[in-house]
Parts: sequence; C-alpha cells; structure tokens
Amino acid sequence: QVQLVESGGGLVQPGGSLRLPCLASGNPLSIYHVGWYRQTPGRQRDLVGELTIGGMTNYADSVKGRFTISRDNDKNTVYLQMNNLKPEDTAAYYCNIKRSLLGRTFDYWGQGTQVTVSS
Repeated sequence: QVQLVESGGGLVQPGGSLRLPCLASGNPLSIYHVGWYRQTPGRQRDLVGELTIGGMTNYADSVKGRFTISRDNDKNTVYLQMNNLKPEDTAAYYCNIKRSLLGRTFDYWGQGTQVTVSS
C-alpha cells in the first residue's frame, strides 16, 4: 500500500520561502512520476508542477521561476521549493505520484498541507 505524507506547510509572509517535503512509503519512489497540485475552497485541484522519472519538468505558468520540484529517491521524498511567495499561492498543496503499467494507471495522493501567504 503506497502512502504519501506531506509536511512543511504554514503561514509565511509575501516574498518568503517554504519547502514542502512529501515522504512516500510502500514502494520505491524511483518508479513513479511525481507532482504537486494545489487547491483552494470551491475550486478544482490544479497542477503546480511535475517531474518525470526521466527528469523532465513542467510547471504552471503562475509558478515558473519561483517553484522547483525535486526528488531524493534514496530518501523516498519529493520536495516542492517555493520562493518569492505571493498571497495568490495560498492553497492546500497535495503531493501526487503515478505510474502506468500494463495499461493501468496507478495514482496516489497525500492528505495535503496548507500554505497561507499573508502579512
């Protein structure tokens, strides 16, 4: 059973930084593509960024140049480094890992961690 646990959320002032770790258990992280999503009340969950097994990245336009996804397969951990945070970055942030095998997609989510950007 794969489980994901995010941490590192909290209250930060505009212009500040946070790093969100996501610890995976149950399977080696190295076999999954990883990503971060965010969601505000009443809205759909949107992609923040993703990092493939091969190292390719894709980011939402709103976070390009400010956010960075990385992975440490030895620690089974995905990170989201967030710099120059803005009030509009306030959301619940969710870690996601996925892989396709024999025509099936295996897709896992963490429980989310709240990030609030406010002075």
